[in-house]
Amino acid sequence: MIPIIKPYFGKEEEETVLEIIKSGQITRGRWTVEFKEVFKNYIGVSYCHTICSGTAALYIALKAIGIAKKEDVVIVPALSFMATIDAVYMAGGTPIVVDVDESYTMDVNQLAEAVEKYKPKAVIPVHLFGQTAQMDKIKDICKSNGVIILEDAAQAHGAEFKGKRAGSLGDLSAFSFYASKNVAMGEGGAILTNNPEIDDKISNWVEFGAHPALNLRITEFQAGIGYWQLKRLEETNEKRRKIAGIYSSEFDDLPGLVLPKEFPGRKHVFHIYPLRHSKRNQIIEKLLENKIGARVYYDYTLHQLRDAEHLPCEFSELAKDQLFAIPIHASLTEEEVEYIVDKVKNVVKTV
Repeated sequence: MIPIIKPYFGKEEEETVLEIIKSGQITRGRWTVEFKEVFKNYIGVSYCHTICSGTAALYIALKAIGIAKKEDVVIVPALSFMATIDAVYMAGGTPIVVDVDESYTMDVNQLAEAVEKYKPKAVIPVHLFGQTAQMDKIKDICKSNGVIILEDAAQAHGAEFKGKRAGSLGDLSAFSFYASKNVAMGEGGAILTNNPEIDDKISNWVEFGAHPALNLRITEFQAGIGYWQLKRLEETNEKRRKIAGIYSSEFDDLPGLVLPKEFPGRKHVFHIYPLRHSKRNQIIEKLLENKIGARVYYDYTLHQLRDAEHLPCEFSELAKDQLFAIPIHASLTEEEVEYIVDKVKNVVKTV
């Protein structure tokens, strides 16, 4: 089976894990400090807190900006992993769901409508599948209405919007370092910001001292692995982009298959390679029979999953019945890519 997810590790990760074991300093050591420093510099922000998961990062970020009661409305897109909306509920706020557009990111026209109607405290644009949301228009809408922007960048390590990296485009951002991500620690997350007041509030939640706090730290093992993952991120992202280019070229004329697009001003890093087809389930079944790890992304919308208030989400509801993904990680060999191309073409033509 060619797995849909396979982290790309080198000798550096192996040697670093052994070094940490031998040192006896398995938490709160130099690797955690170094990772935070290189990650905030890579993203282009002033402050970074490492957290135990992307979900926890979203939760703490929401608490840091004052989401605590039902009157605190947060706008989220219909298409995302469930943690996006769950974090709002756990923080105590009320999510309002809007549709996504052909980029699978937040529909800015619906966002403007929702901001006018619901007067939110925050909005969470999700940079889904490796491509940023339309951040210039989102920022214009939010700035003119006093709305805080929390980027959900869990799938967008190294993605760019008009030359700026995901995670530096809003008031604060949340990342995940889960095993499937472009920077993979196994588990882990981070919260980043340029705002010192927000940074202080994040610290109050995660740093022990003269206030109650939570222990949400990562270990030295995670930080050491993440350090080297980040060091080769540009290389691995370019490999993902190259494979995506091959797929898009080879699949361009396949009947009924909708390919992902890289929209103007955005650099897509293809956390996954999202495809749509009305016979998605049959295609996945045939690909699995051919030992290709295809998978649905996602088979739910957030408003339907959590029975949340929402604007009309017709495109998201269509997409959730058609979306699926095929392997596009940096561990793929040329032979595996050729095999995937051949089998996808055969299956789609005959389904």
